[in-house]
Amino acid sequence: MNSITQEMRFRQSLMKYSEKNGVKKASKKYNKKYNKCRSYIYFWKAHWDGTVESLADQSKRPHHHPNEHTPDELKLIRDMRRCNPKLGLTELWHRLRKRGYTRRVESLYRVLKRLALLQQAPAKPTYKPKPYEQMTYPDERVQIDVKYVPISCLANKEQKPYQYTAIDEFTRLRFVYGYEEHSSYSSADFLKRAVKWYKQHGIKIECVQTDNGPEFTTRFVQGLRDKPTLFQTAAAKLGIRHKLIRPYTPHHNGKVERSHREDHNKFYSCHKFFSCDDLNKQLKAHLRRSNDRPMRPLGWLSPLEFLSNFRVQYH
Repeated sequence: MNSITQEMRFRQSLMKYSEKNGVKKASKKYNKKYNKCRSYIYFWKAHWDGTVESLADQSKRPHHHPNEHTPDELKLIRDMRRCNPKLGLTELWHRLRKRGYTRRVESLYRVLKRLALLQQAPAKPTYKPKPYEQMTYPDERVQIDVKYVPISCLANKEQKPYQYTAIDEFTRLRFVYGYEEHSSYSSADFLKRAVKWYKQHGIKIECVQTDNGPEFTTRFVQGLRDKPTLFQTAAAKLGIRHKLIRPYTPHHNGKVERSHREDHNKFYSCHKFFSCDDLNKQLKAHLRRSNDRPMRPLGWLSPLEFLSNFRVQYH
């Protein structure tokens, strides 16, 4: 018994009272207050064995069905399944019909399921992602992505500025810049600005990782797959390797995606912008604050402190 209900405890008290005072007196008392007549008391007295578990509600499901499978039909099904363990439901039903089976295929399915004779479909191989590669020094890889500036932050609703973000995977040091358009030209210009900004902090980018958007690659653009974008051309000229993440897996660029969520909560939720220049002016102050904010993955150091400690330790 999984649980004892309040109704079961009520029946137990009723049984004890009727045992002590008789059914007539119990019926008189409980019928007036709880509408429980003599037949109710006699019914549960027949089930009661002194334990509260015996007073649980009984299943109303019939023990037998007038149209249930006969023993001969069940034997036919078992024999056919034993001889043909890999046979599908429809083919099994078809062969049974040739041997006098007259039931519907739905009925056969229910019987096979009840007898645990259904053919088990092979388990589909689950995709097990490889452990994400961890960076070991500041210059190794930088993630780049684009964020749409929420329209609620814009004084001029006709403008649609975008925030480009670069984040060093090892130190979490970020660089952000706003653009009026979302294009390969903006991406190439941002990469040049990011390289210059990171160089001022002693980081020479070796590899950039992006998603498969058309502003970064023509990998999925019909007819232009072999033509490099301005972003890819700029990366090649700067001697930077360009790595694309697997399609439909934004969590592979998780660090920059998470930083965008933080930007939305701590910056865009409480700021307004009159133009793209105003956006960049406020982004500059926000960038200074975010790079000086302690982070748990860095041992509660800020990205700037973590980078400084790394230089002292290994140089």
